[in-house]
Amino acid sequence: MQTEASHGTSPPEDDRTVIALVDDDRNILTTVSIALQAEGFATRVYSDGEAALSALLGNPPDLAIFDIKMPKMDGMELLRRLREQSPLPVIFLTSKDDEQDEEAGLQMGADDYIAKPFSLRLLLARIRAILRRSDARRPIPIEPGEKPAEIIERGRLRMDPARHHVTWDEKPVSLTVTEFLLLEALASHPGVIKSRNQLMDAAYPDDVFVDDRTVDSHIKRMRRKFRSVDNEFSAIETLYGAGYSFSDG
Repeated sequence: MQTEASHGTSPPEDDRTVIALVDDDRNILTTVSIALQAEGFATRVYSDGEAALSALLGNPPDLAIFDIKMPKMDGMELLRRLREQSPLPVIFLTSKDDEQDEEAGLQMGADDYIAKPFSLRLLLARIRAILRRSDARRPIPIEPGEKPAEIIERGRLRMDPARHHVTWDEKPVSLTVTEFLLLEALASHPGVIKSRNQLMDAAYPDDVFVDDRTVDSHIKRMRRKFRSVDNEFSAIETLYGAGYSFSDG
């Protein structure tokens, strides 16, 4: 059983943001850990859910990333047991096109998911966004030249991109980072029809392929979340054969 570990060149954590990685694939652990350290994060790595659970609860990192399919304790069970005691931000890794795992993980309280194989650039973007949303007070490494986005207000919708925070009628709506980016693309241009390809470009870097069904699934989940605070919510409109638009009327 692998417990907390670090790479030989990794400096002490100090006050850096700490990311925990849980995966039985050692190549992924090594590659992602090195990439995160190069971006200014500290990392802790675990090769199975059992080893990770006690460490995540006893010495919490700032965010955890773990695979769904692992021996001893899979990612779903790890997430379930973690959520019984901790609101720790979590990104989970799924197999490509495994929509059932994605849906189950989000319902259990994951903050977002990324399908394997994934882009490190996409992972870094999701990490930064989730950390800003979970604790705006903590300094998060940003990319050179990155500028804070302005708050978006459209009718009853308010979006704060700096914290990835959303309210509808002043009631909070908890969106994943992907859902937030899709909504931001729509709400930034109310009344304008955005094709699925345009929405993919807004939510994913250009080297990541997703199909139309993925965008549709995100929109479906997002509508459901808004309707949980307003059962008459209809601001996200479907234009069949064309795409989606946001109405602030």
